[in-house]
Amino acid sequence: MGGDAGPSVVVSALVRSLQRHPAAKFILHGDEAALNDLIKKRKSKFGARVSVRHAPTRVAMDEKPSFALRRRRDSSMWRAIESVKTGEAEAVVSAGNTGALMAMSMYQLGLIEGISRPAIASVWPTQKSQVVVLDCGANVECDAEQLVDFAVMGEAFARAVLGLPKPRVGLLNVGSEEVKGHEAVKGAAQILREANLPMEFTGFIEGNHIGEGTVDVAVTDGFTGNVTLKAIEGTAKLISFYLKRALRRSLLSRLGAVLASGALMALRRKLDPRAYGGGLMLGLNGVVVKSHGGTDALGFAYAIDTAIDMAEGGINRSIAADRAGLRPEAVAS
Repeated sequence: MGGDAGPSVVVSALVRSLQRHPAAKFILHGDEAALNDLIKKRKSKFGARVSVRHAPTRVAMDEKPSFALRRRRDSSMWRAIESVKTGEAEAVVSAGNTGALMAMSMYQLGLIEGISRPAIASVWPTQKSQVVVLDCGANVECDAEQLVDFAVMGEAFARAVLGLPKPRVGLLNVGSEEVKGHEAVKGAAQILREANLPMEFTGFIEGNHIGEGTVDVAVTDGFTGNVTLKAIEGTAKLISFYLKRALRRSLLSRLGAVLASGALMALRRKLDPRAYGGGLMLGLNGVVVKSHGGTDALGFAYAIDTAIDMAEGGINRSIAADRAGLRPEAVAS
């Protein structure tokens, strides 16, 4: 029931998801009358693979997480998460209030053993392929142990979902030299150099290395990650703005746009944020994916794809196993 457009986007997204995942089944939590009305129009496509659970309330986009946690336990968001907790569902996808989704998920699902805090991860395009960046906003300040947790979660996602047998992992820093950075980053680097994890730790990276595809996983605190995310999104919009303006400037430029339409469409698809699955709430004892609040059916369908890939890839088992494999004394130091 969340997101800017409400349940119509979710139901439309299911049409695409059911085509891509013929074995999947879906449970919709929310206003039963509204949902059934939307489903009736597509009953021939859904059959028995989509069911509805009534939830009398919803979490507003501007509600504080603490308020939602106390007063919205009969909401669509709470009950969707609860279905994962009870084992009725294997993953939850929501376009609703991010803070409330994280708070409710932590309360109901808890954390994977050994993980101190969850993180919001995002997948971005690079010159070579894709990069997983975390944390993108859940933890403003982080110590060395938490950054190590993020590295474990990121490399496990890269292996389980992106299919990389030994992901390259880097710590975002103000320089690539070992003497640079604050103590948390330096401490995390020391632990990761000594860790026996199924990844290649490349050391420190700078912001430009993310887009260059130098690493498969970029690890940072939530403050830096969120600022970086917003800056990249803004830059992509700026490039699109100037490109459209340049292509409309004259008759010759319009003709060039027609001739280059295939390449321009490929560029648009590559930079489309809808294609990268939204925010991945890693570290929770269950699969939770946050779709963009302003997304459309295509974007929500991609978020569902990511959630299914995470569940089928057994990402939480990988995180738990890799975190348990770290030497406790190394992390404690």
